[in-house]
Amino acid sequence: MKRILTNLNTFSRGHRSLTTYKPLRPLTNHPRTKNLHTTASNLQSANATKDHHDTPPNPQMAFPCLDALETRTSNLLNNSTPVKKFSNTSGPEPSYTSGPHETFHSTTPLHLDWGGTLPTYTIAYETWGTLNPTASNAILLHTGLSASSHAHSTPSNPSPGWWEKFIGPGKALDTNKYFVICTNVIGGCYGSTGPSSVDPSSTTTTTGNTTKGEPYATKFPIVTLEDMVRAQFTLLDHLGIQKLFASVGSSMGGMQSLAAGVLYPERVGRIVSISGCARSHPYSIAMRFVQRQVLMSDPNWSRGHYYSSIPPHIGMKLAREIATVTYRSGPEWEQRFSRLRADPTKPPALCPDFKIETYLDHAGEKWCLEYDANSLLYISKAMDLFDLSEDVQREARGRREGYALRRRGGGDNATAEEGGSCTLTLPDEAYTEQEEPSSSSSSSQTEPQTPAPTSHRSPPRDLISGLSPLKNHKVLVIGVASDILFPAWQQKEIVDALRGGGNDDVKHVELGEDVSLFGHDTFLLDTVNVGGVVGEFLRD
Repeated sequence: MKRILTNLNTFSRGHRSLTTYKPLRPLTNHPRTKNLHTTASNLQSANATKDHHDTPPNPQMAFPCLDALETRTSNLLNNSTPVKKFSNTSGPEPSYTSGPHETFHSTTPLHLDWGGTLPTYTIAYETWGTLNPTASNAILLHTGLSASSHAHSTPSNPSPGWWEKFIGPGKALDTNKYFVICTNVIGGCYGSTGPSSVDPSSTTTTTGNTTKGEPYATKFPIVTLEDMVRAQFTLLDHLGIQKLFASVGSSMGGMQSLAAGVLYPERVGRIVSISGCARSHPYSIAMRFVQRQVLMSDPNWSRGHYYSSIPPHIGMKLAREIATVTYRSGPEWEQRFSRLRADPTKPPALCPDFKIETYLDHAGEKWCLEYDANSLLYISKAMDLFDLSEDVQREARGRREGYALRRRGGGDNATAEEGGSCTLTLPDEAYTEQEEPSSSSSSSQTEPQTPAPTSHRSPPRDLISGLSPLKNHKVLVIGVASDILFPAWQQKEIVDALRGGGNDDVKHVELGEDVSLFGHDTFLLDTVNVGGVVGEFLRD
């Protein structure tokens, strides 16, 4: 586990009452804590010296949620632990924790779509079931954004995995039949090479012994989901698996599952994509952008170089709260929380007050020190960049191959710009709204055209061509009507693009709100309507 998580391993998952923190003595001489707890303390001290007749009619409001954040900052500065540990006792969400796993280390450089390179890299993975003598029963299970390789319990790590109820004898991924492999993606923080891994260029060697260097941090190159898939297939080579029986994934994993078939059509049998897309769309890009902006605005993020100091736990908590809003659905929350307040006997507060607010607060609390902030930034950006359209894939291939050639020709003299150095600048002028749609016509007066609803549009020809390598594959696409992050029309776009390219063996299942109210997270929870369909598809 990375340094940030190793130093903080006493933080376990779960909900913490905001009133159970015992404030630590403020570190008044430390630049980051000299103002902690001062406002409330000064007010309480001043009020204590007054006669009770002088008590103001409108006393200062208390902010236990901010006190909790300040206390955690003090604890981290003191290298101490919270008074009360987490306990994962509320909510149906599965655990994303990691633990003992297998590793594959490649010394062959991985050249990336946007020009960078990983001279060496490690992939963390776990397996279930038995690989048959012909190595023809392997299923590669792709993860969502924040998951580890621990999809199911193992003898070395008996804690339940994030798809525990979907894997095992007689289940969707039947381990009596299949050999299931799950990896932590490149860019992650659960054992695979990512921003918190040691940058090989920072290591020094003395008398034959290698001294540990500095983490990559934000020197880590931009990666794509396709880069992650290519790394996974080097693991398959290592395991002696020439062709997968199936590629299976949900959310970001559903995107990777499609990419695996597009990149290696001859090495993939069947494809399952659940609550994914064939290209990222503006709404999901916007939501991930806002999460990154909140995280990067935390002063403790320090432009990614926080591994020897305080992690950006406040930015991470807020980013996760935003994400959670997109993972679940309004209908489910209406039933689960309604307008109930956590304690209706107390006056309203600006801190978590309604039950839905305490749920979001809990979601942020249990995650803010468990996952590496830089991994969140890099992997979410990889999701934004995802587009299986033919032109996009051709351009990426050209950049990658061109850089590889220059590296071979120039060795270590290849320039930073060739390696993907960022030259981005903000636009000089702010974006301005367009009152009328742009038109290639020179006509001076045209009636504004109302665009067709997104769900009714045919997929662009470029996307149809990009998915054409899957023309002869059996494909299962599952969508959920209550999903607001990857709406059901995005899965319909996958289906239409595949069928438009001549694939007549596509099965499309859309779960209506009468079946599932869990929104995007349905793929983690519904063993019947998701797991049952997947199991049947693999058996047919």
